[in-house]
Amino acid sequence: MAEMAYQQGITCIVMDEKDNVTTLLTDVKKGESVIYTKGNQTYEVTLQQDVSFGHKVAIAPINKAEKIVKYGEVIGAATTAIQLGEHVHVHNIEGIRGRGDKRAGGVK
Repeated sequence: MAEMAYQQGITCIVMDEKDNVTTLLTDVKKGESVIYTKGNQTYEVTLQQDVSFGHKVAIAPINKAEKIVKYGEVIGAATTAIQLGEHVHVHNIEGIRGRGDKRAGGVK
C-alpha cells in the first residue's frame, strides 16, 4: 500500500487542470486565503464566506448554468453566478447526471 505524506500548511486540493473548484482540507474563515497549485502555477484565493472542511470553493468565476468541475469530472451546474472565492455547494449548484433535460451540450 502506498503511503502519502501530508505536508503541513496544505489547506485545499485541486486534482485536475480542468477543475474550477478546490476542495478544502480544513475549515477556512471568510477573508482567509488558500493557496493551490494548478499545472505548474501556484494561485491564492481569498474566501468570501466561512467554508467547512470537505466543501468546495470557486477558483474561477463561474457563470450561471456553467458546469462545475471537480477532480476533472463534471459534478453539476451553477444555478447562479458564482464569484471567485465563493462557497460552492447545494445552495448554488444542481446535479445534472441522469437528467434528460441536461444532456451533454444542454448545459454550457
